[in-house]
Amino acid sequence: MTTDVFQFERAAGHLIRRAHQISVAAFMDEASNFGTTPVQFAILTRLLKAPGTDQISLASSVAHDAATIGSVIARLERRGWLRRESDAADRRRKLLWLTPEGETVANAMVPCVNRVQERILAPLDADERRQLLQLLAKLTDT
Repeated sequence: MTTDVFQFERAAGHLIRRAHQISVAAFMDEASNFGTTPVQFAILTRLLKAPGTDQISLASSVAHDAATIGSVIARLERRGWLRRESDAADRRRKLLWLTPEGETVANAMVPCVNRVQERILAPLDADERRQLLQLLAKLTDT
């Protein structure tokens, strides 16, 4: 009989997964009227800041798999929130822009997503929030 049982409840991987679950649940609750996912919101906000970004660069900037981001983009395109065009210099390269409706939706979602951030960080005081965000940025190398 061993007394050194692995305490998964305190393991970094488990705690990060739980934090992710809490984050996604809060997002889905707050942004339910928009019918979007956190990745879709990240894409919309990135394109607000960098219109005309190519698909591969966009995938990297939102930390999403380049091979599967096309399906996420296609869903946003079908909703009329972004448009995709081939680069004139390289037809294989797809450039992306938000449509006026996509810009409106992205901007309208910001208050919801701000509430998500507040909900996620609610158990922490101001110093703990700052420290957690610094540590997460260091852990994710951003």
